[in-house]
Amino acid sequence: MARPRPRSALALDVGRRRIGLAGCDPLGITVTPLQALARGDLPSDLARLLPLVLERRVEVLVVGLPLDADQQPTRQALHCRRYGIKLQGALRDAGHPLPLAWVDEHASSWVAAEAYGLHGDRSGRLDSAAAALLLEQWLRDGPEP
Repeated sequence: MARPRPRSALALDVGRRRIGLAGCDPLGITVTPLQALARGDLPSDLARLLPLVLERRVEVLVVGLPLDADQQPTRQALHCRRYGIKLQGALRDAGHPLPLAWVDEHASSWVAAEAYGLHGDRSGRLDSAAAALLLEQWLRDGPEP
């Protein structure tokens, strides 16, 4: 089966206080951590994310789901799934429907902290580094939808 063509994507590492963000170019060659977003309510998050979606010509949202070691959803995974679906609906209502892709982010923050030397980071850089790892995983595993 042919691998789908990579698309400009925006990855979200959804946390309770911040959302780590990362994007890639339309060819899926370069993944870039972006400035993390301090969480607000959905309308305020949308007001800050929509310009980014438009500027980067995003064609797909990639959302991390923290599954446990048995690949079962954690409470945080359920929160991330709800947030992704609500954001997708808000973007659709704003005239920018985007497909959602899910990536298992088991231990992504720990891996990002190790890879980028960001243990104890509270600036949001760790969140966006984790989002970049999620996006790299999505691209490597064969982008869907």
